Amino acid sequence: MTDRSDTSRSRRERPAKPALTREGIVAAAVAILRAEGLPKVTMRRLAQELDTGPASLYVYVRNTAELHAAVLDELLGTVGRAPAEGDWRERLERVLDSYTEMLFAHPSLARSALSARPSGPHYLNLIETLLALLDEGGVPPAQAAWGVDLLLQHATASAAEHVETASEEDWDALRGALRGLPERTHPRIAAVGDSLLSGTPEARLAWGRRTLIAGIERTAVPD
Repeated sequence: MTDRSDTSRSRRERPAKPALTREGIVAAAVAILRAEGLPKVTMRRLAQELDTGPASLYVYVRNTAELHAAVLDELLGTVGRAPAEGDWRERLERVLDSYTEMLFAHPSLARSALSARPSGPHYLNLIETLLALLDEGGVPPAQAAWGVDLLLQHATASAAEHVETASEEDWDALRGALRGLPERTHPRIAAVGDSLLSGTPEARLAWGRRTLIAGIERTAVPD
């Protein structure tokens, strides 16, 4: 015969699960990202980690896309603030460097960040910082607003490209194709063939960023 008092006692002594919150769900998702990579950050895996059912998570997060955006926003909290010293352009570049380095530190997140749409406090703080620096440089508000989107797209795409880098064999094949083109049929490629692939990824990223900033300063948005 079962001792019901023992069963009741064991249930009472079992530690209660902490209540679910959006903050706790996102924190658990970030932990899974760091340990296992973004592909493992799913509702099912998260429910397993939190010892609950996937359906209970949808009360706090609508879908996996929103979850990934929330994870990105949480990690944006590690992006450094604008330094106090230096020209506004240099300080803007340093903030963007910090953003790109965050994505480099979490390679599986970089590609997802191209389509993620975070709307949390850390993302909004980053936008505010970038707008403040552009305003300090005298960039008109409309150009600054469009320019922020462009700068983040460039940084995000550069990080995603770095993660999905081609093999050395692919690069060798491309170099060989460029150098083997006759000047008669492709005179412009023949003239700058080596320059097409020259420079380190860091140098090309910095050059692209400066080019964008210069263009944002000078190019009015259409009416």
